[in-house]
Parts: sequence; structure tokens; C-alpha cells
Amino acid sequence: MECAADRANDKARSRGVEEIVESARLWNREDRVRQRWLAGILAATAMSAGLAAQGRRIPSPPGTAATEIRNKRNVADEVIPGSGKWIEITYGRPIKRGRNLWGSGADYGEMLNDGAPVWRAGANMSTRLKTEVPMAVGGKTVDPGEYSLFIELKPKNWTLIVSAWPAQTTFDTQDTSALFGAFGYTPAKDVTRAPMTLRTLPISIDQLTWAFADMSDTGGTLAIMWDKTIASVPFTVGR
Repeated sequence: MECAADRANDKARSRGVEEIVESARLWNREDRVRQRWLAGILAATAMSAGLAAQGRRIPSPPGTAATEIRNKRNVADEVIPGSGKWIEITYGRPIKRGRNLWGSGADYGEMLNDGAPVWRAGANMSTRLKTEVPMAVGGKTVDPGEYSLFIELKPKNWTLIVSAWPAQTTFDTQDTSALFGAFGYTPAKDVTRAPMTLRTLPISIDQLTWAFADMSDTGGTLAIMWDKTIASVPFTVGR
């Protein structure tokens, strides 16, 4: 016999994304951008609720890129793991799923921005940088702490943005002090902006990946890879 919880789940899923999309078509043209990102959040919420009810994977699972520098050494001159300073990026990892990610011409980056002024460089909530050491990025110092990362997408011209905007863990339209993804982003809280070096990969990376490369105790490179594109920014580490 169907229980009340099953009926409730079926009812919620039957509303689903279709109802949200249909409502979006009726919104006024002057509100199109604002309503577009609201529809995206509502669709993601409805999808997550449906998937949770079905016990299925979420479309863009969370990921972490981390590095540890300046580790201490024991009497045998061996590195002691966990004794150094950490730099970490947490983000959602969307999958390509056969899509044309970047677009072209005037539409370049529009799909990934999804109505926001910049790309969240991940999925779901804002991509976050946590550093235990000062980092020099784009000629400016990023003090130890937590930050949001965004990317301004232009053809052959990407810019990494390190921002002091706090991140919402769940979408709240009443909270204007923090962002969900890149929706509502303004440059007022930018800590630094840095041009990214773009290269073409010999293979296609199916799931978005952040990574630390060429690391040493004095610095390294932040890199993001998706499809056949890798974009990177060098940084140095202060004391």
C-alpha cells in the first residue's frame, strides 16, 4: 500500500522542474535575468529533493582540491604529513554531458553564467578558497582566510576573481549579505583579479576539476580544467 510519504514525494516530483519552467515563461521581460537565476535555483532544489527521495546521485557532486606546504621534517629528514599549512578549494563538480560548454560570439559563457554576471567556476553553492597562508595573486595579497572564487568568461580572455563575498549554503532571497553561486555578484568585495592563461588540452576532461600544480613552499599554480580547456593563474606564498 502506498504510504503518505510516498504520495508526498510523488506529488513533489510531479510538480518538478516543468512547473518552474512553465512559470518562468510567464515572467515579465524586464525581470528576465533575475527570474532566470531564481528559476535555476528552484529547479536545482526541486531536482535535489526528487533525487534524494529516489536515493540517486546528485548531478554535480562536491569536490575538493587541496595542497599542503612547509611541512616539518623528523630527525630522519622525512616529511611529517599534516604538519604544514593548507590551501584548499571546495566546489561543485558538474559533468559535461555532451554540452557545448563555452558558446561563441556574444553568447560566450552565457550558459555557464546562467544569468549571473560571472561564472561560479563550479556548481551549486559558490566555489570557496580557504588558505592558511598569505597568497599573492594578480599582484595583490590574499590574507589567510576564506574567500569565494569566480571567473569572468570572455573569448580567449578569462579573469580569476578572488572575492570576500560570503557564501550561502542554501539559497535565501532575503539574505543579501552572502551569495549562492554567483547570483547577485558585484565587484564591491573583490580582493584581487588576475588574468588566466588559457591552453588547449590533448584530451577532454568530462568533470570539472580544480587542481594545484607546480607546487613548492614558495608558491605554485591554481588551475581549472574542463572539456579541452585548462585555465591557470600563478601565485606566490608569503610568510
